[in-house]
Amino acid sequence: MTTQSSAAVHDPLGLLAPDAAVERMATGCGWSEGPLWMPEARVLRWSDIHGDRILEVDESGAMRVHRTGVEFTNARVRSRGGVVQCSHGRRAVELERDGAVSVLVDRFGEHRLNSPNDLVEHPDGSIWFTDPPYGIESPKEGHPGEREYGGCFVFRWSEADGIRAMVTDMAKPNGIAFSPDHETLYVTESAGADDTDEVATIRAYRVEGVGVDARAVDGRRLARIDGGTPDGIAIDVAGRVWSSSGDGVHVLSPEGELLAFVPVPETVSNVTFGDAGWLWLTATTSVYRVATTTRPA
Repeated sequence: MTTQSSAAVHDPLGLLAPDAAVERMATGCGWSEGPLWMPEARVLRWSDIHGDRILEVDESGAMRVHRTGVEFTNARVRSRGGVVQCSHGRRAVELERDGAVSVLVDRFGEHRLNSPNDLVEHPDGSIWFTDPPYGIESPKEGHPGEREYGGCFVFRWSEADGIRAMVTDMAKPNGIAFSPDHETLYVTESAGADDTDEVATIRAYRVEGVGVDARAVDGRRLARIDGGTPDGIAIDVAGRVWSSSGDGVHVLSPEGELLAFVPVPETVSNVTFGDAGWLWLTATTSVYRVATTTRPA
């Protein structure tokens, strides 16, 4: 059963559908994350990280458990004939396909990864992912551990090329997405080196080269989010950045201008587009959706 929030939105450009309301579609989680729309089944799949389970909800609000004991999975994308997802517990990027789970990458050289958090697939088939330390440092999000390679990087991985560090100048990279032309990489910064300097920012990097020669260069601050730390992000067909935050969803232009704001009654952890312009949100204990007038990139 869904419930609605009538809190006012800021939407001067009409990016939300007329009379759009934030609908709560499911609840009962410890920390909701990693939303992915599954069009064939017409369900949203997401993680209850604190509950160590993967859940699904359909468009009527009917919720079901997909799997339990999942080693604290986080973000996911459809790829390689299944779902590629981040595993805090395994400190890995893994593939779930046909009921089986296999590790794709869990090391950078001789060192274990921290706890892959969010990921995106490039048209060349490579997976780009962030590797902050939450799964090894935060209770209920993984297992205690050490930062073995000494930092928190953004990586590119493919079967052919292996793993390469693409961004090394961020303290805790978190959400990740490409612009529609894949020439810009957006990464959210969940904390600076002293946990204060770069809090609540989104950074943009220019992508040069292709394949194994790709590089992310010239990082710049795109925007600072005043309503709380940005986490997961989604990009629409016009290149606008739809960012989660502590107070709702902030919609930014490719230049970082605030275009719209959608208040949500819980801290929003991540966002993704579904069918027919729906934006789905994971937020603390719940999953929400709101109708938009745009579509994903």
